[in-house]
Amino acid sequence: MTQYIGILTAGGDSPGLNAAIRGVGKAGMNAYGMHVIGFRDGFRGLMENRIVRLDSKELSGILTVGGTILGTSRDKPHKMPVGDKNLDMTSVIIDTYEKHHLDALVCLGGGGTQKNAYRLAQHGLNIVTLPKTIDNDVAMTDITFGFDTALTIATEAIDRLHSTAHSHHRIIVVEIMGHNAGWLALGAGIAGGADVILIPEIPYDVEKVAEAITQRSRSGKHFSIVAVSEGAMSQELAKRLNAAEENIAKAKDKAEKKKYKAELAEIEQERMQSTPVLTTQLEALTGLESRVTILGHVQRGGIPSAADRLLATRLGTACTHYIHENIFGVMVAVRGDDTEPVPLEQVVGKRKTVPPDHPWLDSTRNLGVSLGD
Repeated sequence: MTQYIGILTAGGDSPGLNAAIRGVGKAGMNAYGMHVIGFRDGFRGLMENRIVRLDSKELSGILTVGGTILGTSRDKPHKMPVGDKNLDMTSVIIDTYEKHHLDALVCLGGGGTQKNAYRLAQHGLNIVTLPKTIDNDVAMTDITFGFDTALTIATEAIDRLHSTAHSHHRIIVVEIMGHNAGWLALGAGIAGGADVILIPEIPYDVEKVAEAITQRSRSGKHFSIVAVSEGAMSQELAKRLNAAEENIAKAKDKAEKKKYKAELAEIEQERMQSTPVLTTQLEALTGLESRVTILGHVQRGGIPSAADRLLATRLGTACTHYIHENIFGVMVAVRGDDTEPVPLEQVVGKRKTVPPDHPWLDSTRNLGVSLGD
């Protein structure tokens, strides 16, 4: 019996999305005789019934293309912007799913997408997800596609910044993406030979960072590269953030909770400005000229690496196997050289962060690189 499957990409764009779409589409058609359609712009396109037929012609030539041919958005099924309101459009999405007689819906995305897909699974849709994000923070999988490409881009940026830092005897502070997980900054910092690496999992003491840089200067090394995750923060800011979160949990009524949530939002705004503030502080404490470089969305773009193309293709083809076997409500997780279907309830609401005993941290400390603690 022919199976009909839909596919969408949601959340931030990421290298390897097109490779995954191609993997699902081509394996579905060639190995199992499936009919495949795509929905444009994530869950919004699913709600609006905007489709594209993913035949051989549409899937041809997209393996090396960055971004996603389907487009993406961060809209949520249960909080969809419609006019000037946010409405629960789950029932409309279910209607679209049934209209196309779908046997499964494949959702490619990060933590938010996994959560939104899980909600649809709870409403009876046959869901399979693939873990995509440059942040590498999706729980229950060894790695996500998109991470390797972003890691390479960030490492190359640090490589290039070494020459200007050395020439001008400067401190170069480079902010690397990663949300609230330090995988990208840590990996790129090690691979790029950064002298200080600051990640969200280890709040930093700016005095100790400055001391590490000053010691380098005294030993004749008149420049330093500081790799900073966008979610990194000082120990003082971390204490305030933890206190605000505790106050929210202990709040006795809605008014009190609203007050503490407002405080938390202000702290998060400060956190977003931590890198420029850190750069100014380091210049004052060390007497060395300091400059900040924020890599931003350049880490998401361009041709996906060979590793990400391979990983996304593996996940895409494995996805069609699980659909063929009627295994639903799962994320296709990476397990070494193999894959494993993990129930979505084990994935949602979790974030994979750098554990304190991770070998990358051991290597960093053994190299004499400062982590700011």
